[in-house]
Amino acid sequence: MTRQRWALRALGAAAVLTTVSAVAACGSDSPASTSSSDGPPAVSVSGTGEVEGAPDTLTAQIGVETQAGDVTAAIGASNAAITTVTNAVVSAGVSRADVQTQQVSITPQYSGALPGGTNAISGYQATNTLRVTVRDLSKASTVLGDAVSAGGNAARLSGVSFRVDDNSKLLSDARSRAFADAKKRAEEYAKLSGSDLGKVLSISENVSGQEQSSTADSARSAQSLAVPIEPGQQTVSVSVNVKWALN
Repeated sequence: MTRQRWALRALGAAAVLTTVSAVAACGSDSPASTSSSDGPPAVSVSGTGEVEGAPDTLTAQIGVETQAGDVTAAIGASNAAITTVTNAVVSAGVSRADVQTQQVSITPQYSGALPGGTNAISGYQATNTLRVTVRDLSKASTVLGDAVSAGGNAARLSGVSFRVDDNSKLLSDARSRAFADAKKRAEEYAKLSGSDLGKVLSISENVSGQEQSSTADSARSAQSLAVPIEPGQQTVSVSVNVKWALN
């Protein structure tokens, strides 16, 4: 005897009841065979969960950019400037282990870039960029200001972002909310289809909001100035797609 389960699609709730042809002996209470080409009857539902927390860590790309007529002079100026910036950051309270070189480059500059110029090399530009992690946000404003001041006109500041260093509790709470949201929807669809919700067949998740960007003005004078920052709140969002068997 062959029985056909019907399919229900609801775009707003991201749920799909799968269609199944199950073959069983007449009068048998055996469930649908999991080996059928369409699989057992099931419902797949998406759920989301969001939790807010206060960031406690800042990361920033701090670097220098120098120009000179020859390679040696350009890289020498870059090395001197980045050393000064590094010392300023460490003096402001950052652990040296949290200062990491991200990029070093030397590129030729061409006189042809100007109207009437030629393709001859007119000089060289050297850049050196650090990734600085500040674990005490009360020091972050001073760290950025001192770094920019130490680098002077060669200083470059970008990529400022905040995060919760240990966000395991936030993730756990967000997952719980996302799963509860998905299960509530699944129970509704199971009821609508005249079925009971069975065991979980699969779970997949997507996490976002673990780091949030900010902006900081790198056009600072050579004076020692603190760079204003506002960490705000960080929202950790988890979306899950859970598939339940239908009994």
